[in-house]
Amino acid sequence: MSQLPPSAGFSTAQLRQISVITAVALAVFLFFRFIPTGTNLNHMDFRVSGKNSVDFCDPANPQFIPVLAARSPVKMTLKTEDAPRTGEPHWVTVSLVTAGGKPIATEDLLVMHAKKLHLLITDPTLTEYQHVHPEPTRRPGEWRFLFTPRLGGRYRFFADFTPVATARSLYANADLMVEGVRGNLGQVEGESPAWTAEQGGYRFTLAPAALPVRARQAVDLKFSVKKIDGGVVPLEPVMEAYAHLVAFDVKRSGFAHLHPMEMDLSRRPDATQPTLAFKITIPEAGRYVIWAQVKLAGSEVFVPFWFDVAP
Repeated sequence: MSQLPPSAGFSTAQLRQISVITAVALAVFLFFRFIPTGTNLNHMDFRVSGKNSVDFCDPANPQFIPVLAARSPVKMTLKTEDAPRTGEPHWVTVSLVTAGGKPIATEDLLVMHAKKLHLLITDPTLTEYQHVHPEPTRRPGEWRFLFTPRLGGRYRFFADFTPVATARSLYANADLMVEGVRGNLGQVEGESPAWTAEQGGYRFTLAPAALPVRARQAVDLKFSVKKIDGGVVPLEPVMEAYAHLVAFDVKRSGFAHLHPMEMDLSRRPDATQPTLAFKITIPEAGRYVIWAQVKLAGSEVFVPFWFDVAP
């Protein structure tokens, strides 16, 4: 390290002190500059150039994400040891890699709503919905979970995750063929829209602030649960919220994962009729379904609400 000449007015002791301070400051800088962050991926690994690409999404502004119509910076593939059949459990291996081929491992993702990786799964008729959380294997970029389909057909898997490098939500998708009896999408599309449903002794209601729900217009939703015979509703948190909503279109071109405005778990909803507020914007007219996920007395419950979106 160079020293200032004596003509600068510094004594030898002062120059030595300045040199020591500079060396310490440089060492501290280099330590924090190169300290491991846990991930080898950076922001540019999750970018894809060109039009029609999935960009980072803001959870405070929930939108319907057209995952199939856009290019994602993440490629997802699914693999099973044998051909999946209805009613049988199967281990499924999920592979996540960046557009550049780099594996996305557990240290590359943030914990969001209690888990690092969320899979939103539907059959072709959208009459079955599963929300699962794969666990990482010993091989970087691979995750594994147990899947038991109820119906046959080509199931669609949407991945919802948040890279450490961006701290913003990203998405990917893949399909898996299941052998067995299939549902009837035409029958589902022909049913009348319903904003209420009864299941397991409870009445579930999803009430829009205004009808009809219109494309490209934000809509406020009120979700509530009530015991049909009266009494306390044993509502418990699930994934760090008192309810989750997921919306799909009949083409399964994308989804919207919604969380309630009331995220403070210390403030419990009303005991006999808990009500939670949601917001969503849907880009196109057509038939949609919103699946509500809640936890009642220790058991997770999934309830569908079919509705139409006007132009």
